[in-house]
Amino acid sequence: MKLKKWQFALAAGVGAAAVALKFTSRVSIPRCAVPVKPFDKDKYLGKWYEIARMDFKYEKNLDNVTATYSLRDDGLIKVDNKGYNYVKNEWKQSIGKAKFVDDPATARLQVSFFGPFYSGYNIIAVDPNYRYALIAGNDLNYMWILSREKTIPESVKTGYLDKAKSLGYDVNKLVWDKHDRLY
Repeated sequence: MKLKKWQFALAAGVGAAAVALKFTSRVSIPRCAVPVKPFDKDKYLGKWYEIARMDFKYEKNLDNVTATYSLRDDGLIKVDNKGYNYVKNEWKQSIGKAKFVDDPATARLQVSFFGPFYSGYNIIAVDPNYRYALIAGNDLNYMWILSREKTIPESVKTGYLDKAKSLGYDVNKLVWDKHDRLY
């Protein structure tokens, strides 16, 4: 069976799109980072306050950042991120979805806020009561420290910073969230 030019072009286009999607939607974990295992998804659900982050364009100029995780009807996790842009004087919200990369007992997820494009969300430390968490993204450009409260004990903060440094993160680049501003 001989393909017509348009059929070949269509097949090549679909193939190229699949390859592009694979590379733009990479889900990885920084070298030497290990996700929490065993992980209890139900304990992790709920509201978290962002304590610190490696800044990037989608969170630029945001304070009072929170992330709320809840179960969706399809079994995925709803991700509801909110923050106040203190330059534009407005609230910003992003709703996304998360799913486990492998099994739900391993805290390695992929998160999407833009259709089929996913990025890594790797919980690499969490206290036994699920009050504080250290999250690694795909690489050393993405990291978050989260807490169930607007603050974090100094001992937990120090431990998470030490762990991040040992993985290669430049913790001097962290942006420390402010939750005490009223808008």
